[in-house]
Amino acid sequence: MIRKIIKIDEEKCNGCGACAAACHEGAIEMINGKAKLTREDYCDGLGDCLPACPVDAIHFEEREAPAYDEDAVRAAKDKKAKQNLPCGCPGTNVKSIQREKIATKDNIQAAVPSGMLTQWPIQIKLVPAHAPYFKDANLLVAADCTAFAYGNFHQEFIRKHITLIGCPKLDEIDYAEKLTAIIKNNDIKSVTVVRMEVPCCGGIENAVKRALMAAGKFIPWRVVIISIDGKILDE
Repeated sequence: MIRKIIKIDEEKCNGCGACAAACHEGAIEMINGKAKLTREDYCDGLGDCLPACPVDAIHFEEREAPAYDEDAVRAAKDKKAKQNLPCGCPGTNVKSIQREKIATKDNIQAAVPSGMLTQWPIQIKLVPAHAPYFKDANLLVAADCTAFAYGNFHQEFIRKHITLIGCPKLDEIDYAEKLTAIIKNNDIKSVTVVRMEVPCCGGIENAVKRALMAAGKFIPWRVVIISIDGKILDE
């Protein structure tokens, strides 16, 4: 049948993965660093992926394509949801972490400088949207690599924040959906996004932007960009 469907310009694609995250049907996958329409029957032709693309590499076209298969999409979503369930793993149990002072070798009480994390889990796809620690929280949404690139990450970013991490290029989920639920259903005070300078990291910033708009709340937020050699480039 002739119908409207997306077309991806692979030469323009920078591999950020934002379109794959924005595609609720799972029609787009990241293959060898490029976005590809792998299931034409999953593409509903509505174009949620278009505004997510930072380099304007996605457009509509009308051509011969399989009909949109809503039942197949629903079945694929159900299968994926079952695969992503924690399944009772102790590592996914929600918990708060109390940071206490400990004795140094000279028996002097001092705060541990290296650990500022106050909750678990921290992966965006694992954290429950209604976790109790989100109440009146300053939210930190960080790309996985930032804590390794920036040496003082705990003190400057994790401290006094509830931390969520993810990688938009490697995780095959739409962060915006979970972030929208967190922001919409909790009294979040502020949002800080920390991402790397690489283009694919733009996906996590884009997900936060879409979540803030979808939640319909005016919340102070900022973006901090970390260079590969561990410097703050912009904030």
